[in-house]
Amino acid sequence: MKNKKYQNILVTGGAGCVGSTLVPLLLKAGYKVRVLDNLMYGGMGLLTNFSNPNFEVIIGDIRNKTVVTSALKNMHAIIHLAAIVGYPACDKYPREAQEINYQATKQLNELRGKNQLLIFASTGSNYGHVESGMCTEETPLAPLTNYGRSKTKAEEAIVTSPNVIIYRFATAFGLSPRLRLDLFINDLTYQALKTKHLVIYEKDYRRTFIHVKDMAKSFIFALENSSKMIGQTYNVGDESMNLKKEDIVNILLQKLEFILNFTDSGRDADQRNYAVDYSKIKKLGFKTDISIENGTDEMINAFKVVTIKNPYSNY
Repeated sequence: MKNKKYQNILVTGGAGCVGSTLVPLLLKAGYKVRVLDNLMYGGMGLLTNFSNPNFEVIIGDIRNKTVVTSALKNMHAIIHLAAIVGYPACDKYPREAQEINYQATKQLNELRGKNQLLIFASTGSNYGHVESGMCTEETPLAPLTNYGRSKTKAEEAIVTSPNVIIYRFATAFGLSPRLRLDLFINDLTYQALKTKHLVIYEKDYRRTFIHVKDMAKSFIFALENSSKMIGQTYNVGDESMNLKKEDIVNILLQKLEFILNFTDSGRDADQRNYAVDYSKIKKLGFKTDISIENGTDEMINAFKVVTIKNPYSNY
């Protein structure tokens, strides 16, 4: 049920992978939605929303104080997605990662009214390399990449401010109106289907995953349950998707025929290796719906039909 306290929602980065999935859900739930996005990847993922009178878009840079001040007017809550996402993109654009992921988040927090709810999309990448055990929200943060470091600094800048909820997400996967193929499971699925050959190194490294639709759903959950969640940080995902790289490959082997080679010669520049405990948010009633099995099924069906030109050109 829509929380009447938060009628008007600003979604920064709303044309991105998660945002383009979230916005239709918000509109369907009866919220009025304003998107702030620079449209660096285009706005095609937003096209179906323009017939809705409760939808609007501001094209602008999250770093621009004047633009952000205007976008915040009359908004009750901000879902802050705008970011340079993932270690490859942040390594390619380190200055932008610092300015957008950290400095713009700090500025947004300073510009918003303190009665405006801020829900910040952070990342489990902040945990870094944890050889054993499960990461809880109290686990010390030890980010290994520009991406993790910029998100950790952003968390530190806003965590003590009023009306803040911080989400540390598992790694996204699945189809979205703004499809990303640089995501681990999406990439493996695409390559297994198209090239029929996977080379996997560090096969025992653990990762944790969440479908992009469940990520979107979690923001609506926060709006509806804000009174119980404000001032807290939550891991968002499910323990059933704490998996090794080898586990993901084995799921794909049940669905597709491809040549598989495990090797000891490669090394991932992102040395994340961790599993995560999600009991804190689950105790409030949130649960994910889409398994990796179902998510890879939908991608396989789509990739068999849809031609993706230059699939990695944006990354």
